[in-house]
Amino acid sequence: MSIVDGSELPKESSVRVTQNFQLFEALIAGCKGDFTAVCRGLAKLVVVDIALNRDQDNPQLIFESMNSTGRELSQADLIRNFILMGLEPVLQTRLYEQFWRPMEVDFGQEAYGTHFDGFMRHYLTVKTGEIPNIGDVYEAFKAHARPMIAKTGVEALVRDIRDFARYFCAMALGAEPDPDLKIAFHDLRELRVDVAFPFLLELYRDYATGTLPGQDFLAAIRLVEAYVFRRAICSIPTNSMNKTFATFGKALKKDRYLESIQAHLLGLPSYRRFPTDDEFRRDVQTRDLYNFRSRSYWLRRLENHGRKERVGVDQYTIEHILPQNENLSTEWQAALGPEHERVQQTWLHTLGNLTLTGYNSEYSDRPFNEKRDMVGGFKESPLRLNAGLGQLAEWNEDAIKQRAGRLADMALGVWAAPKLPADVVAAYRPKSDRAERAAVYTIEDHPHLLTAAMRPLFDAFRKAVLALDPCVTEEFLKLYVAYKAETNFVDVVPQAKRFRLSLNIPFQELNDTKGICRDVTGLGRWGNGDTEVVLASVDELPYVMGLVRQAYERQMGSQGDA
Repeated sequence: MSIVDGSELPKESSVRVTQNFQLFEALIAGCKGDFTAVCRGLAKLVVVDIALNRDQDNPQLIFESMNSTGRELSQADLIRNFILMGLEPVLQTRLYEQFWRPMEVDFGQEAYGTHFDGFMRHYLTVKTGEIPNIGDVYEAFKAHARPMIAKTGVEALVRDIRDFARYFCAMALGAEPDPDLKIAFHDLRELRVDVAFPFLLELYRDYATGTLPGQDFLAAIRLVEAYVFRRAICSIPTNSMNKTFATFGKALKKDRYLESIQAHLLGLPSYRRFPTDDEFRRDVQTRDLYNFRSRSYWLRRLENHGRKERVGVDQYTIEHILPQNENLSTEWQAALGPEHERVQQTWLHTLGNLTLTGYNSEYSDRPFNEKRDMVGGFKESPLRLNAGLGQLAEWNEDAIKQRAGRLADMALGVWAAPKLPADVVAAYRPKSDRAERAAVYTIEDHPHLLTAAMRPLFDAFRKAVLALDPCVTEEFLKLYVAYKAETNFVDVVPQAKRFRLSLNIPFQELNDTKGICRDVTGLGRWGNGDTEVVLASVDELPYVMGLVRQAYERQMGSQGDA
């Protein structure tokens, strides 16, 4: 109405309505006074008005059926109308104006269209502990909402969604008012940690309601950031993280909130683990960080750690102290020595050779002493990342390694691991797990594995299984040997002349062309899994390992993003 009247647009006007008006305005102007086609078009315009009988018709079913024609309705459209449609008009209007419309405004027009479906997926994960497929969010929401509405009423449901939407906008859309939390959420977004949002939404709710103190909430966010970044640096597969965070809430002890988060992170097994300081320090020095997906992120975090006056990294460019140019100058070749090609290939994109500068074009491929001493050179740089470069006489492999070690030590503080006594971490483990760990078993507890006939077969088998992935671990238990990724995928029950292998994969899913496996579902036996196969000789190992790999890959695949 404001556009038609030529009056001032309302405060929260629709960008799309304005764009549509401008489109038609331009099209009509293109007619140059001949409006015949426009008039003929208007004469064909039909307005369809469908009247429904409240006692006999279901408006939501009619609305859903529109999904089969034209542009597909969004999950947001379907969810909104599922909640509001069918209510008495007065209640429908109040709930929309009090809860849903403010939520749309918080998201903004563009983000509402692009982020609401993702938000609702995270919301449902928090509420149900299950991660719905992105295309099935509406169906999952209906399954969750119907019993909730029957139990607490529709207003309680829409109020709850509104609250969680506020938390989501604070984390994902930069709406957080607290300055320290705002910076922490910005770091998470730059690192692209969407997978942690279900867990963080639960934490935010407890922070908002006073259960979780603000400083502990901030510390928890930084732990999540460190967990994700360390795993990326250490090249640990990421396909388990959605399940890790979806189920994290079950491990919380809210009377010891932060401690329970720390203990759970430290107790995560195998490829879900929190990388140790030694592991992280080693890999951060040798990893290609120039081509890392979020290189501005790690540079900014290193530069600003502990600073109250933050440095805007965006105004600088990344600098290779040892240049990228394959045709190194004679000065650089002399500085690096006879193995200059190897040194450049090995260390070019690594932590020790990368820094920030505002003089990238001036530095170019100059020798180190010129980059150090020129106007704006390393001697004059105010950046913390350049500290010490102005005092170096030369730049070679040793200098790169030494700087990498110093920055790696700094990184241990930036992306700090949780610190708890071992007995505290042990106290948080499930009782069954604690009992199992209390008794330590070794290969010596399995005499069948020590015989001259069976030891070579076992050594060949364990070598092949452990070679599947660095994340695979071996654990000797009282009656069998377990090989784990997320959990056991194959167990070895030693016998006098053979091994009985328990594969953790449904029998019907296994591709066993030789038909040597047996379905043991429901049968009592040692080991985990519903499929059994016997291994009696090294000649059988290649085929059996093909079966073991299927169990391993199924487990790894089942942890992937839905």
